[in-house]
Amino acid sequence: MDVMPLLLLVAGSAAIAAAARRTSVPAPLVLVAAGLAVSYLPGVPDYALDPHIVLPLILPPLLYTAATESSYLDLRAQLRPVALLSVGYVLFATFAVGWILYLLVPALPLTAALVFGAVVAPPDAVAATAVARRVGLPSRITTVLQGESLLNDATAITAFRVALAAAVGEGTTWAGGIADFLIAAVGGVVCGLVLMAPLHWLRTHVREPLLQNTLSLLIPFVAYASAEQVHASGVIAVVVVALYLGHRAWEVDFATRLQEEAVWKMVAFVLESAVFALIGLQLPVVLRGLGEHEGFASAWYALVVFVVVVVVRFLWVYPATWLPPMLSARIREREGRPGWKSPFVVAWAGMRGVVSLAIAFSIPVTAADEDFPHRNLLLFLTFTTVIGTLVVQGLTLPPLIRALKLPGRDAQTETLAEANAQAQASRVAEQRLDELLSDERNALPAPLADRLRSVLERRRNAVWERLGQVNPVTGESVDDTYRRLAREMISAEREVFVRLRDGRYIDDEMLRTLLRRLDLEEAAAHRETT
Repeated sequence: MDVMPLLLLVAGSAAIAAAARRTSVPAPLVLVAAGLAVSYLPGVPDYALDPHIVLPLILPPLLYTAATESSYLDLRAQLRPVALLSVGYVLFATFAVGWILYLLVPALPLTAALVFGAVVAPPDAVAATAVARRVGLPSRITTVLQGESLLNDATAITAFRVALAAAVGEGTTWAGGIADFLIAAVGGVVCGLVLMAPLHWLRTHVREPLLQNTLSLLIPFVAYASAEQVHASGVIAVVVVALYLGHRAWEVDFATRLQEEAVWKMVAFVLESAVFALIGLQLPVVLRGLGEHEGFASAWYALVVFVVVVVVRFLWVYPATWLPPMLSARIREREGRPGWKSPFVVAWAGMRGVVSLAIAFSIPVTAADEDFPHRNLLLFLTFTTVIGTLVVQGLTLPPLIRALKLPGRDAQTETLAEANAQAQASRVAEQRLDELLSDERNALPAPLADRLRSVLERRRNAVWERLGQVNPVTGESVDDTYRRLAREMISAEREVFVRLRDGRYIDDEMLRTLLRRLDLEEAAAHRETT
């Protein structure tokens, strides 16, 4: 097996992504453009997307890292718009795009057109969140886009399988297709619910950080494979497990969290970079297979499909945003009347990505192309739609957001909330310290006790002299007692932060910032006494 092309892909895409971070252009667009350019160079091997690799091996870790960084509470608060986009919009786009293509391409069966509709229906998780982070979208829009991108792949893959079965004559009925869809969705949720508690138990009871991080790397693949084994949605299972583990991440050992964050950032960076480079590198494969469809007709089809994909999202997003408040007084009182700017951004942020290409390449083929009509044309249209949305919408989304002058995150309010949370946690931690120091088993020299208080007050690092005394009651060294009290104090703060998050006084992003600060301080306290 020649591993050199794979090594070149990973190394080249990582280098390009790193260079792209120094520019104002989003890295996904630079990677796609680089892939397109490199695909023309002589001697470059074919990098054909294999759905048997992309779906079970690349999609689960990307979904997992995106879901663990999402907020379960925020997603629950935005459940209606997320569901309308991740389920309703995907099904609507499947039928709308499929119907238009059926009318557009002569001799294309409706079932085959619906297969294509399912292929291009789901916006890409990585592209949407990457642009959202880069331009600083309001938190509600970011949550909606993240939630949609986490779940829409499951809807699209299930719709694709149902439409494909009908297209190749496996006798699937509409009722059977709906039943398959519900079974896959419910089964994915059930699999996630069954797996999440045991996996969390393992994460909190395995004390070796390296083993815990190894387990963390295996979790998305275990969840995906387990669900797919029982014909449920592996995507939904991964998302359910990841949301639960992310919500309960504060219960895991601090060393694990620090290592895990670094590991998953590296994994996500490598996979995202390679995925977008792979999109551009598909050009020779797609063009070579176009064959009889080469010429003006295929270019015309590509332009029409791109416009339809963009327009269909607007046709869904605005009614889905405006109708609920119009029909429900409770929603109106809670959310107010939505304007036109936020829905416009959500509608325009519909970039397609590698999942669409991977699904398209999984369309069956025979030597005579008998099983699936116009397969090569559908691959070409998928490729042009993905490239078109990434380039056109990806490039124009940042200036569009700036032009609309959407209110971003209120830094002053967030800073005030963080200060209040830190003040509450510090008061509780200081009370806990006083309680512990009143017990002779926790006796500490005054300088060390003062240092513990100074950490709460000023959050600074200082060098303190350690005395090698042994506690006559517990037999602990001063260092051991210091570390234990530091852990107790930090644990008290951590519990307050989580309680404030659960009460919605601070959001999950702020919780992660505060917890990381405590993790670093706990690591520093451990390091200073070893």
